[in-house]
Amino acid sequence: MACRYLKRNGYKVLVRNFRGRSGGEIDIVCRNNDTLVFVEVKTRARQDFGRPVEAVDREKQKRISRGALAWLRMLDNPDILFRFDVVEVIIADNAKPRMELIKNAFPLSRPYLY
Repeated sequence: MACRYLKRNGYKVLVRNFRGRSGGEIDIVCRNNDTLVFVEVKTRARQDFGRPVEAVDREKQKRISRGALAWLRMLDNPDILFRFDVVEVIIADNAKPRMELIKNAFPLSRPYLY
């Protein structure tokens, strides 16, 4: 569902569920124009405990950052723009799923550099 949403918003999906050897993980790796985008998908049935993006805490950001660096190493560390986006999916009872794209949801986690 999130991949279809991204495609409708101009993204080209490259890989789903990427796992780096260093322990990093990425839900979806995409291209958006000239930018490589690492996307985290967060789904909730309701927002009683806050928005789904709030679940992408510092530890989760570090894991995603490790995965992004593993992907970039696999490409031989290209000189390329990249960012981290989050797709929020809210599936409420008997309602059509609602999705929201948060571009540049967070920066590359410290202490990582690229």
